[in-house]
Amino acid sequence: MNIRHLVPLLLTASFLTTTITTLAAPGRWDLLQSNIGISAMHMQLLHNDRVVIFDRTDFGQSNLSLPNGQCRHDPTELALTTDCTAHSVEYDTVSNSFRPLTVLTDTWCSSGTVAPDGSLVQTGGFNDGERAVRVFKPCEDSTCDWVENQTALVVRRWYATNQILPDGSAVIIGGRRQFNYEFYPKSTATLSILPFRFLSDTKDPNENNLYPFVHLNIDGNLFVFSNNRSVLLDYKKNRIMRTFPPMAGGEPRNYPSSGSSVLLPLKPPYTEAEVLVCGGAPFASYAQAKNNGTFIPALTTCGRLKITDTSPSWSMETMPNPRVMGDMLLLPTGKDVLIINGAGSGTAGWELAQDPAYTPVIYRPEAPAGSRFELQTSATTPRLYHSSAILLRDGRILVGGSNPHIYYNFSNVQYPTDLSLEAFSPEYLSASNSNLRPKIVTASPIELSYDKQFSLHFSVGLVDTTGVSVNMVLPAFCTHSFSMNQRLLILQISKVTTLPDGTYEVAAVAPPSAVLAPPGFYMVFVVNSGIPSEGIWAHIQ
Repeated sequence: MNIRHLVPLLLTASFLTTTITTLAAPGRWDLLQSNIGISAMHMQLLHNDRVVIFDRTDFGQSNLSLPNGQCRHDPTELALTTDCTAHSVEYDTVSNSFRPLTVLTDTWCSSGTVAPDGSLVQTGGFNDGERAVRVFKPCEDSTCDWVENQTALVVRRWYATNQILPDGSAVIIGGRRQFNYEFYPKSTATLSILPFRFLSDTKDPNENNLYPFVHLNIDGNLFVFSNNRSVLLDYKKNRIMRTFPPMAGGEPRNYPSSGSSVLLPLKPPYTEAEVLVCGGAPFASYAQAKNNGTFIPALTTCGRLKITDTSPSWSMETMPNPRVMGDMLLLPTGKDVLIINGAGSGTAGWELAQDPAYTPVIYRPEAPAGSRFELQTSATTPRLYHSSAILLRDGRILVGGSNPHIYYNFSNVQYPTDLSLEAFSPEYLSASNSNLRPKIVTASPIELSYDKQFSLHFSVGLVDTTGVSVNMVLPAFCTHSFSMNQRLLILQISKVTTLPDGTYEVAAVAPPSAVLAPPGFYMVFVVNSGIPSEGIWAHIQ
């Protein structure tokens, strides 16, 4: 591997882990890699515990050479028609190592899902990549790479959102000047686009309708949030089933105002679904930052909407700090939402934000109102525009990216392009909880069938048989403050049994249908007294 020294390297070890921690708040930060060669604009964890990371091809030269002297030749490329550097890497979370991948078309501001067989299906982008579909099928011998079809989509998809569907296909919604949606893979039934006027209705002079928040509801329809409004879309019949009340306050939450959203954990008997939207920027932020260099404080509010209620209304709460471009992740406890990255003022875009949001926050939906937010240990690295964060199988949060510049820019700027990877370890990973942390001894991966019981064996120092749960998490595709396809299901379980060898067995029931859990690879965790195990991989189809 050839790492090109375009920037001074603070650290040069290939397998470096440096702990940066304070005792004032929960959680710990670890520097994993000071330089992976690219900035982590997009990230997806796959079922071999490797993360596919990429930025864009029109940044110019990256800091990582392609292998074996290879070069990419593209006469339509806007930066370099011949580029011998990588713009995608595969990061191995177990060995803390990475290798370059070869992406052929521009992935700038694109989207993705993971197919039922575990392949990353990545769509759209800019210029020669705007209609491309790229597939990365994971392998164990490190020979796999991107396979691309440059004209697989019907229309250009730039700043679109993808959602995996119960049949394992993906719906691709919106994008710049695209008020419609389409499906992939293609068949005779999916060769055309379907109009979606809601996206044009929610476009304002600053857009604020890009990267819409999309969640698969428990009835099989799609909850779609754009700007400050939301609807329930029957994507099969191309009709809006419900129009929800506008979010209180009326301020925009989608790109470039860039708040974030999650579908809160689904619980048996799976009759309720609730959406959480946090952060964003006031309507005037984009114009003020771009035209006047004035950075308006970001929004401080979160809103919750129970989308299965007969008469739903937004319930509003106030975060400890303002935040725009934050990422929101469902933690494997099944009770916590992590809010991380972003800025305290300004908006998404080149040089349009200030006041890095160094301090993560954990939000606990089931805690009493007024005591749901908890500040965590602060980071030291700004993670602004084009940063990302994903949950790993061991419970850590992988954090990377931040490039608020048109090209790579490492000097004479307030917030240089960042090529590092860090891990944030929530408090449940602290040594003080080691006696409560289960260890699943059932071999990974496991194969699940819908609505069928399965058993997990685990060991633990101190068990609370009434406080054990089993949770399934679908790994998300993270970019631009939204984790597409993110989903956590709390499973129905029976009594915990003590086995003769001193270990334990818990029987759980897989989700009833693909509407609740679309087919694919999930991480399954055993949680004991609020402390999750390391997950194992489970495949359901």
